[in-house]
Amino acid sequence: MDINRVHPELRKATASFPKLPVGSAFGRALTRFLLPVLPLLLPQPKLPTDVKIEWMQAASGRKLRVYTPAGSNTRAAMLYIHGGGMMIGFPGMDDALLASTASELDIVIVSPDYRLAPENPYPSAIDDCNEAWHFMLNNAAKLEIDTKRIAIGGESAGGGLAAGSVLRIHDEGGTQPIAQWLFCPMLDDRTALDRTLDEVNHFIWDNKLNLAGWTSYLGAQIGADDVSAYAAPARRKDLKGLPKAWIGVGDIELFYEEDRKYAEALQAAGVDCELDVVAGGPHAFEGLAPKAQVSIDYVSRAKAWLKKALMKS
Repeated sequence: MDINRVHPELRKATASFPKLPVGSAFGRALTRFLLPVLPLLLPQPKLPTDVKIEWMQAASGRKLRVYTPAGSNTRAAMLYIHGGGMMIGFPGMDDALLASTASELDIVIVSPDYRLAPENPYPSAIDDCNEAWHFMLNNAAKLEIDTKRIAIGGESAGGGLAAGSVLRIHDEGGTQPIAQWLFCPMLDDRTALDRTLDEVNHFIWDNKLNLAGWTSYLGAQIGADDVSAYAAPARRKDLKGLPKAWIGVGDIELFYEEDRKYAEALQAAGVDCELDVVAGGPHAFEGLAPKAQVSIDYVSRAKAWLKKALMKS
């Protein structure tokens, strides 16, 4: 892909982003090791001082990173799921976004440290996200959460897990999320099998990496007719009754088409869905270049939508 297709404010960061070596076991191990270390070596944004960040544990022992604003009152909340193609990533990589969102919107945010593939294939990650959801409900009094005002969000693979979690919770019944907040969600395993997309060579996350991610998660089942919609939400045919949604995506990234189609399918099913498309935006650009004005404006729109969605009806 020609770098000139990237938004001018995002070109430098995009061009300098290294190719992720997650297609091999050694590459994944190296990337997993480096991700938590890199913030210690690079300048980091100043986090809000009015938000407490701590680790808690779910019943299984899985760790949950919890962001709590100062003060004592019952608040709206969000379950937020980190990205990483199902193979890498950890909750702390989203500290800047989640701490600022918790502070500005005065909400509690819980982010699960879910199990990664291929060591832990489907349904491990979605099970961990579901456990985090029930942790929030079961500990609502302790966390001071209003269970009628909980959103589920995430980015990339985390966005796909968020959308899949919404479907699973809908099917389980009981308390439901009020909104879904999806940044460039990874929704459809069938995209990875379209080998013509390899030639496009999308920035940040290309289709070869996408194939590695989906294969790690689904194994030989990738592309099969019976892949669960909890794993690949684009497989879902009936989207009626789901909570309102915001989907943000750049128009030059790999997931643009599947995200657009999912937004249109939600709208066709009567779900209030806002699709925010950023011209010249590569994958997860707002985290890649957070100081770019196009990123600032994009995140501001996303937060404004979430704030309105979480308001008491």
